[in-house]
Amino acid sequence: MQKNNRLLKIFAFVLMATFLRYFVIGEILEKSHDIWMEILAILVVFLVGIGYIFRRTAKVIEETTDILKDRTGLAGGFLQAFGTAFPDMIIGVMAAIASLQVRDADYARAINLAIIAAASTFGSNIYNILHAVWCVWRQNLANSKDKAVMMFPGLKFGGNLKPLSKHTTKPSPIEIDNAVRILMALTLLTAFVAVSMVLFGQVPEGEASGQEGDLYQLIRPVGVVLFFLCAYVLYYFRKSERPESLDREVVKAERYYESRSTKRIWFDLLLSGIAILLTAESMVRAIEVFSELTSTPYVITGILAGLVGCFGEMMVVHNFSVHPTGRISDAIGGVAMDNIVTTMGAAIVAIMGGIFLGGSSLILIFIIILASNTVLISEITRLRNRL
Repeated sequence: MQKNNRLLKIFAFVLMATFLRYFVIGEILEKSHDIWMEILAILVVFLVGIGYIFRRTAKVIEETTDILKDRTGLAGGFLQAFGTAFPDMIIGVMAAIASLQVRDADYARAINLAIIAAASTFGSNIYNILHAVWCVWRQNLANSKDKAVMMFPGLKFGGNLKPLSKHTTKPSPIEIDNAVRILMALTLLTAFVAVSMVLFGQVPEGEASGQEGDLYQLIRPVGVVLFFLCAYVLYYFRKSERPESLDREVVKAERYYESRSTKRIWFDLLLSGIAILLTAESMVRAIEVFSELTSTPYVITGILAGLVGCFGEMMVVHNFSVHPTGRISDAIGGVAMDNIVTTMGAAIVAIMGGIFLGGSSLILIFIIILASNTVLISEITRLRNRL
């Protein structure tokens, strides 16, 4: 019965996502001319999408990652990244598709959607890296004090971080080293994107149709190169560096999928991906309408959309940190790989021809990403010294 209940819940994710896409968006938001109905539709999309669908699918990803790692020999962070990066990557891809669909009829709107595609894709990299910095910094604080500390001071719901000396299973040094190497690769890829957009992607003045200031595009040839670079990095770090399994008794309560077949696990992940896809498409349209109603710059709403997209990754990192079963290295590596998968999504969008960023926005986003990566590498190095 438990097996059927779990499967029914995942089918419910898909049905709810379908409801958002084809009723809330298709019948209310796109056909209603009442501003209050539009606001209500936007709220429903975000509350249901973030509060239920993304949160629940993140739980499925969290529960299946370690089982698949044991069965396939792939790195936990690698598997985690493909699951958790899907929302923010697909938001960017869906925004790019929408941009291409309206380019001939409404070029200004196409540019706005392309800006959402870029800002959500790269903006999400900011959030989960900064959140990982916080998690690892709090872990290091627990290590230095040799006692448990709250994830969020004064807020009990965030859970506690135990010092590494009290973890049931410690991450191996080579796993931590690999996480640092993946972050270094992410830093180089991010710098490559920023430099390429400045050197080769400036849009001729006036072509942006209503956009103020400089506008830069990640051009198709660079997108192709970026795609293969990201694919190579992911392939290179695909294997697990911890062949031994975790203590099954310790994490048995969290391992519903351990007694399920591999085919069943992949099926649940496929259904979760469909739910994420439909929800992301709904959010792109909701974000666009929100920008129109509030006159908020599209790059700002796009960056906020990035928070929506990386919500699953942030939850996984948080849970792996406050439940110490040797998974913190998967969490760190997963964050870095998540952002590389997201960057691969940006490459796909560039190949499609639908990714733009403004001059000042371009500089700020990439500076924050590079600075965050540096701080995270520093905190991970401190963590490794405790192993």
